[in-house]
Amino acid sequence: MDSLLREVRPMVVRYCRARLARVSGLAHYSDDVAQEVCIALLTAIPRYQDRGRPFASFVFGIAAHKVADTLRVAGRVETVPTDSVPERADDGPGPEESAVRGIEAQRARDLLDELPEQQRRLLIMRVIAGLTADETGHVLGMSAGAVRVAQHRAIARLRQVAVANRLFT
Repeated sequence: MDSLLREVRPMVVRYCRARLARVSGLAHYSDDVAQEVCIALLTAIPRYQDRGRPFASFVFGIAAHKVADTLRVAGRVETVPTDSVPERADDGPGPEESAVRGIEAQRARDLLDELPEQQRRLLIMRVIAGLTADETGHVLGMSAGAVRVAQHRAIARLRQVAVANRLFT
């Protein structure tokens, strides 16, 4: 189990960070959610049945559910004002930069929505989650070379859509 977790945990952490960073204020939960995924994986392994799909698909299925649970709970949590004042100034982005980042993130999501599901999943795994071509190929049932070709085609398609929508030239 230890070697399995050493192999799987970095992929799970990258996936959780990528998914939770899309929502303002949730990136700091990514390590906790990754830990929950690892615990859920350990409890689910006795029920795992090999159905010809890559094991990584099983892992990312658990991760997707845990991320969705976190997003759902975060939507219900209200911020509560406190009496304490921070010790130091906030070094984070200001309101304008946050607004611009939000607009850019929405544009990226809109562009990704223009892609077929397979290409969208591939780009999220490769570009956002930072998985290697081999790791992505295991999840999607493709060779590493096929992943690279499909990634090139997906990016070319995104470029066409962006130019058509005058997002950039």
